[in-house]
Amino acid sequence: MLENQCIGLVRSAFANSLANYPQAFQVSDQLITLDDSLETPQRRNQVMVETVQVLIDDGLVAYTLDEPYSVKGHNNEVFFVIDRALVPFMGFRSFGQHINGYVNKPDGLYLWIGTRARDRRIFPGMLDNMVAGGLPHGLSLQENLVKECHEEAGMPEKLALRAKPVSAITYNAISEKGYKPDTLYCYDIELSEEFTPLNTDGEVEKFELLPVADVISKVRQGGLFKPNCNLVLIDFFARHGLLDEQQPEFLEIQQGLHVPFWYSRFEQ
Repeated sequence: MLENQCIGLVRSAFANSLANYPQAFQVSDQLITLDDSLETPQRRNQVMVETVQVLIDDGLVAYTLDEPYSVKGHNNEVFFVIDRALVPFMGFRSFGQHINGYVNKPDGLYLWIGTRARDRRIFPGMLDNMVAGGLPHGLSLQENLVKECHEEAGMPEKLALRAKPVSAITYNAISEKGYKPDTLYCYDIELSEEFTPLNTDGEVEKFELLPVADVISKVRQGGLFKPNCNLVLIDFFARHGLLDEQQPEFLEIQQGLHVPFWYSRFEQ
């Protein structure tokens, strides 16, 4: 809790570990609060950098990702900045942008699908959306969209800005580390057959232009895509009329892509 707002959710074992760092956290049976002396974002940032390093030295966190993430309040104010690696341990809300690149051919709709590099720390070798990345501190949605499109697909700015914001999906990823309540801003961009994405930052091993029926089949098979990419693709299928609305799970799928987070029930 910070300023009477719930900003995260932590597993009990990790919460017990945080009790060993009173310079940053005050831990009780049900609540973790930042120390009262940390009144400004600048002071919080400083202590968080120090705490992350101590957590790594003590073996509680394996590594940093050197990607600054904003921890925000309900009115979008930035409370402090922290390395992305700590986000799932603390259950801080995070944001990302995923772009579906598609091509309309005479024989139907095709999607550009990437394969993640084998040396990636997170989900190596798995399938991915054409462009996908987190929203780091200090960049607007449009600035980050242009950056990610260039880095991951070699897309010039003028083309990247043609991507249309079409949806925002939410989910809470639960792992041994903790919780990751995530919001993904989804974009569609229609591409010509002449454009071929080219990765420039080493994060993507290859791209394939696949018939949408093949992509649907891979999603149904499970275990092939980086997990949150499945949600982005299912959202794409629904918006493009590729899911049967008569199927019993159609409404459940639609509702499941936009679930509310759990913050409010801790603030009543």
